[in-house]
Amino acid sequence: MPSWRNCLQVLMLILALPFNCVFAADTTTSTATIPSSYFGLHIHHLDNPTPTTWPSVPVPEWRLWDAGVTWPNIEPNKGQWQFERLDRYVSLAKQHGTSILLPLGGSPSWASARPQLASLYSPGFTAEPANLDDWRTYVRAVVTRYRGRIPAYEIWNEPNLKDFWSGTTDQMLTLTKEASQIIHSVDPSALVVSPSVTANYGVPWFEEFLKKGAGQYVDVIGYHFYVDPQTLLPEDMLPVIQRVRQIISDNGLGNKPLWNTETGWFPPARIDSEELAAGFLARAYILSWNAGVQRFYWYAWDNGAAAIVTYKESEHRITPAGHAYQVVQQWLIGARMVSCTPSSDNIWTCQLNRAGKKNWIVWNPQGNRKFDVPKPWQVARITPLLQDRTTLNESSIEIGPVPVLLEGRL
Repeated sequence: MPSWRNCLQVLMLILALPFNCVFAADTTTSTATIPSSYFGLHIHHLDNPTPTTWPSVPVPEWRLWDAGVTWPNIEPNKGQWQFERLDRYVSLAKQHGTSILLPLGGSPSWASARPQLASLYSPGFTAEPANLDDWRTYVRAVVTRYRGRIPAYEIWNEPNLKDFWSGTTDQMLTLTKEASQIIHSVDPSALVVSPSVTANYGVPWFEEFLKKGAGQYVDVIGYHFYVDPQTLLPEDMLPVIQRVRQIISDNGLGNKPLWNTETGWFPPARIDSEELAAGFLARAYILSWNAGVQRFYWYAWDNGAAAIVTYKESEHRITPAGHAYQVVQQWLIGARMVSCTPSSDNIWTCQLNRAGKKNWIVWNPQGNRKFDVPKPWQVARITPLLQDRTTLNESSIEIGPVPVLLEGRL
């Protein structure tokens, strides 16, 4: 989770981009059928003394961050391995048909180059390993144990933030190279995901990392498209996604998938209602696919500190945002997104094609207003994000920040 900065940074980034670039569709995603693997999630508390039950919504992909399985958890003392929790997670994922992305890293105190350095986790967590052989041994032990069962590994978490990484870009490049070579040799089918830089202010670190040649060691580019400050809307993710895509292209890496391995909303964001929170989640997923993101891990299912809560553990209740996670999967998976653009009065229209049938998702992030449904669409049914499908009997409807699905006749 990123620390929060000044909104001037976002404004400067947006102004630095050509306006028509901000909403440009990615040709890869616009011609592809949206797969279930686009939808990822973080689940934190499955192994607590009073554990969360497995979500009742589909979880195609699971990123194991803040789940107690970083390097200090796996090898708390040199050579003393504790795989029990990760074993349980891998077994749970298999039971539910879920695929795992495992972040590697966070130095245990005994292996850290700065073992007394304070961190959000254990002392020394943010420092590079003092001995590179310890890193090699850790990576090899994990990948060997889970060969064929964990299909993707991510190198470190948010290295542009001192809360997670206190080393240099060159040191992170070395860790990425060493881990990549081991992963590809032990489990050739496994994917290596780049260190996941976060937010608009991480762009300079990301650009430097790729310019130093990091792209040759990874199969997937990871990034965290948090909006900063958190008072911004899902639409404000778009200029950062476009900037990151441009850097990827400039470094000759345009053939590598772009994954958003962590994003959500946290205080000081104030989202006025649970319904609006659901709209934020749905819009983030809809917009990110159109912008070229090929996988998106929502943070997080059972994290009560979030401004957008999907599951309230104290009440054992799925929130409207949690339901939206399932509904937006139903809307998108198996469809092809033809376009997704705003009008001059800020009404967003995203067209989907599914087996020859046309659907549209519409919303207005600025508030409720009347929307005249175009007659050529031949809309037969309407499904608000949090309501049941009904027959459309009117030529105009009210739309707002919570998306609505309009289904055309065959």
